[in-house]
Amino acid sequence: MIILLAVDGSPCSDVAISETARLPLPAETTVYVVTVDDPEYPPRGENIPSTAFDAFMAELRQAAANRLAVATARLRSLGPHLRVVPKLLEGSPKDAIVAEAERCGADMIVVGSHGYGPIRRFFLGSVSLFVAHHAPCSVLISRFPAGEGRQARQLAEPTAEP
Repeated sequence: MIILLAVDGSPCSDVAISETARLPLPAETTVYVVTVDDPEYPPRGENIPSTAFDAFMAELRQAAANRLAVATARLRSLGPHLRVVPKLLEGSPKDAIVAEAERCGADMIVVGSHGYGPIRRFFLGSVSLFVAHHAPCSVLISRFPAGEGRQARQLAEPTAEP
């Protein structure tokens, strides 16, 4: 069996990692842990010096690699029976996850849900919703246990200064 686990370093990803480790999967299961480095974000401005922009993009790529390493190590410790393969993808997260699932022949994709309300989802988009509608396989959308979601999201999001 092949599972594609998409992570972004958020508490929602931690839930998805835990859910994946708890699934009753066959011993020969391979889990591709993926995170996406989006080269289109932030858009390159005309007033930004090339060297500063390149350095910033290198920092973003390193942060993505670090997120991937942490998620991979966590899944390996929670699911030692799984074959865990990390993969850093590039592009739009929505498209990259679906394309990678097609490429690796995934039987299932596991993603976390941030649980944003309809207004934030409209403006930010929903990776999990897009993946659920466009995936070539089954999709498991992991959520926080009842009552924990709001508190975890509040801890993960920056607070507005008064």
